[in-house]
Amino acid sequence: MLIREGDQRNIEIDTRLASLLAGVAGALNAAGFQAVGFFSANMTGNISAMSDHLGLGQFGSAAYLGSLMVAFIAGAFISGVLIEAGRKRKLRAIYAFSITFEGLLLLVLGGLDILVQTFDRSSFLVPALSFIMGLQNAATTRISNARVRTTHVSGMATDIGLGLAALWGAVDDRHDALARLRLYSKTIVSFLIGGVVGVFLYITIAGYLLIFMAAILFAIALPEIRRARTFPDM
Repeated sequence: MLIREGDQRNIEIDTRLASLLAGVAGALNAAGFQAVGFFSANMTGNISAMSDHLGLGQFGSAAYLGSLMVAFIAGAFISGVLIEAGRKRKLRAIYAFSITFEGLLLLVLGGLDILVQTFDRSSFLVPALSFIMGLQNAATTRISNARVRTTHVSGMATDIGLGLAALWGAVDDRHDALARLRLYSKTIVSFLIGGVVGVFLYITIAGYLLIFMAAILFAIALPEIRRARTFPDM
């Protein structure tokens, strides 16, 4: 899922990747909202809320929401820099390393959330999650040639509408249209299920949820790194 690019990829590979990582993103997004009342991945909603606060003269709240956008962009930027550096060195597992890096950040963030109870969570938890979501979304967007975006559903909902329109008029490529609809639908469903699970687990085990999500990312990425080293020509 994380070492195939270009012509080596297909809808089935992208669907598996989207289903897994959208679930993680949904859980983290919902957990951040449960913790402090802000979304870490919903930049459309955050910017809309920012404009509302600016209109009301609530500049502190507007600045905080703006910081989430900056953190998301910074995460995407760092991911892009790492991926470009890895591609120049012909490092086939660079996307898997990017997801592993995301897991390490979640591990640290989960530890802080558990151990440092005196901090205001809004000051570090959601901005850090926004950075991590930017990191993940950039990696999945690049490897899938923009077919997979795992941290928000607005684009996927649009793609479902376009996919239905394509299916309506399809004659020879109905199989491809249906495959794309499955990809977009499973991404949204996974994000939804991940959100439900994320809220329940954050209420139950708090920061341990982040550690659990990190373990899932390691389980996805580390076998891909090993596979890239074992089968360098695959």
